[in-house]
Amino acid sequence: MEVKITEYKRVAVVQPVGRVDSNTSAEFEAELRRLVESGRTNLVLDLSKIDFLSSAGLRVIVSTMKSTRKNGGNVCVAAANARAAEVMKLAGLDSVIDMHPSREAAVASF
Repeated sequence: MEVKITEYKRVAVVQPVGRVDSNTSAEFEAELRRLVESGRTNLVLDLSKIDFLSSAGLRVIVSTMKSTRKNGGNVCVAAANARAAEVMKLAGLDSVIDMHPSREAAVASF
């Protein structure tokens, strides 16, 4: 898995590429934690390029959401592909994390 990060003034867009599962979730979590610890608490997760999202990946997303909200920020999802959107819906995360159709819409929501 690769993690691409694009930083804007008030928002960082994080785009994991490939599988987000038990083998790669620690790397994904480390990148997100690094951003939050450096003061970047408004995060957009662009899920358009992931091949697979496991429960380990969902745990990282929920943990990051809690951390950002605790620090006055938030997490939202952008451009989730059909698989990722379905997994998030089945887990009930679509009711607690804002999901936007595009990266631009997600960034504008902040």
